[in-house]
Amino acid sequence: MRFSKVLGVGVLALLPALAHATGFGIGFGLNPAFRATVTPLKDGTYQVATHGSSAAIAYWCGIGDFAIRTLRVPTTQRIYVSRAYEKQTRTVQFSMTPPEGADTSKSYSITVSRVGENMSASGARSHCFDNIMDFDF
Repeated sequence: MRFSKVLGVGVLALLPALAHATGFGIGFGLNPAFRATVTPLKDGTYQVATHGSSAAIAYWCGIGDFAIRTLRVPTTQRIYVSRAYEKQTRTVQFSMTPPEGADTSKSYSITVSRVGENMSASGARSHCFDNIMDFDF
């Protein structure tokens, strides 16, 4: 009985730390599994740089989370790739309006290598909690 009480107190003491933990394949709490820096640019676009991963879902997570929490856009707002992934700088630029002349047809691909690729803000933010490793499958 004494062991159960000590174990219970120990678990309760660790709960706040576990609420913010992120492990392989699973994320706890409301913290995104990916870290990204979003920089607003003068032309109304947003440049996203990720830290630790160059997976497409990390870029979508960054812009989706920023759009909903910082810009307060509706979750149905479409977000568009306005400048595709640049390997040298490891950045992607996004906009809230369709890029002129780009193919913005819906696709089931999660990519940042095609200008015009788009998804809803909530769809983009949903990738924050994927926390999977990118094996380029």
